[in-house]
Amino acid sequence: VQLQASGGGLVQTGGSLTLSCVISGATFSDYGMAWFRQGPGKEREFVATISRRGSFTNYAEAVKGRFTISRDNNKNTVFLRMNNLAPEDSADYYCAADSRGSALPRASAYEYWGQGTLVTVSS
Repeated sequence: VQLQASGGGLVQTGGSLTLSCVISGATFSDYGMAWFRQGPGKEREFVATISRRGSFTNYAEAVKGRFTISRDNNKNTVFLRMNNLAPEDSADYYCAADSRGSALPRASAYEYWGQGTLVTVSS
């Protein structure tokens, strides 16, 4: 199982970005998916998660109302739309997959991880 994240970049405060993560080597619709992030000098933290069919989503308080997680099971892809970005959102963003299909807000629930995609928000 491989996850490939993309879409990071440099954006100004208040701007938007959409991250994508494509999974291969697995039946995507069986997997709960999530995004985590790790800023400079910080621990990895939960951002958002989505259930196998997309009927359930959960967000960290810091991103509620600004970020939206979604998935396209036909394209084996999970997305993270990020609006109204702030400097404190700057981090490496990681997608993660759980073969048990859970949508839990903790890193230990996810067996597979993509490489990080860097988001930098300038003030």
